[in-house]
Amino acid sequence: MPVHVAMPKWGLTMKEGKIVSWFIKEGDPVQKGQDLFEVETEKITNIVEALADGILFQIVVPVGTVVKTGTIVAVITEAGETAERIEGIQVGEAPEGESPSSKMPASKKPEMPEGKKAFVPATPAARRLAREFEIDLTLVTGSGPGGRVTEKDVTRYHEEGPPPPKITPLAMEMANQAGLDIAAIKGTGEGGKITQADVEQALNQKETMEKAAPVKSIPFTGMRKAVADNMYASLQQTAQLTTFTEVDVTEMVGFRDIIREEYKRDKNIRVSYNDIIILAVSRALKRYPIMNSTLVEDEILLHNSVNMGIAVALPEGLIVPVMREADKKNLLQIAKETRILAGKAREGNLSIDEVTGGTFTISNVSMFQVDGLTPILKPPETGILGIGRVKEKPSVYKGEIAIRSMMFLSLTFDHRVVDGAPANAFLETAARYLEHPNLIMS
Repeated sequence: MPVHVAMPKWGLTMKEGKIVSWFIKEGDPVQKGQDLFEVETEKITNIVEALADGILFQIVVPVGTVVKTGTIVAVITEAGETAERIEGIQVGEAPEGESPSSKMPASKKPEMPEGKKAFVPATPAARRLAREFEIDLTLVTGSGPGGRVTEKDVTRYHEEGPPPPKITPLAMEMANQAGLDIAAIKGTGEGGKITQADVEQALNQKETMEKAAPVKSIPFTGMRKAVADNMYASLQQTAQLTTFTEVDVTEMVGFRDIIREEYKRDKNIRVSYNDIIILAVSRALKRYPIMNSTLVEDEILLHNSVNMGIAVALPEGLIVPVMREADKKNLLQIAKETRILAGKAREGNLSIDEVTGGTFTISNVSMFQVDGLTPILKPPETGILGIGRVKEKPSVYKGEIAIRSMMFLSLTFDHRVVDGAPANAFLETAARYLEHPNLIMS
């Protein structure tokens, strides 16, 4: 009986996914648990594994296509079985949650779409290892039957590197002087040897390309495109309003310094301003539950726990790991978990559960010389708090001018869900907790 493979649904907010690559060609055998295709969502990139043994009878959705969750993307049949081919896009029931048939890719670096590569016969273990080592299988010489690439071939390539290309002494000298990568030059000599003429042609091509392309082009795809789409949609579909307040955080600075001094011998504990802010904001959210809500269709959901989103900037875009039940954690637990989540984000090892289900977000730019910002909401959340840098400057303190540590907070909220009065009361409470950290324990 044919098995219909659908675009999965990971998390409450996922509505669609983009097919980034297919790891199996149509008509090739496939094993249950074998990597089948890669999906890019607005949150993260995932690999989907085959649900059954058989033959990949039909690839319904090609590489680069965005479809809704539940859409049938492929059909797997038993060996020798004939099935009716699917025409067009068909939407069924989307499998929800993270299952054994989905997993994070080993590397954040996206692979080139399969449609742009020559197919390389390889074992599933070899493909999995090649992704882990970020090795292009087209460069690996296979030693298996029919030239099939094995796990040993990939390991050998990883340890020894590609074999050096054959090149004449004169061509090598010319390439070295011009700073050319001989691995990128195709040899036309005997046995693929690189000759003087090949190097001269490469030089001409390099000069032509430099003259013809004075402007650098960056593809507007992947995470950058997903972030842009989400930000634009957020501004178009919500009624966003941002309010500001300046906070005297001199006591918070001293509080952090005391904790760092207390645990200076423990390398696993290093409390930051951001950790204290997460603690303070999670406590303030418990006093104003409407700010810890999400708008899903026609319902405002008030959440019992604070699942705090912590924006992390990456070279290719912004990702927001989620610290679950932040309101139930103490400061040291928050400090430890924040570093774990940030580390996973930079290494590309976040799971689906770690980037979905947020109820409120903090965007901190205090590491830059930036005083404040107007953060954009992350739907379906109701609020996001922007944190500026801590800056020493003159301020009125107990009736006198004194040098104090000051910080700007900016709260963006969805005016459809919450009015200005409770939103500003929440911001005032969070600010007071940062001004007097002892109040957090009250």
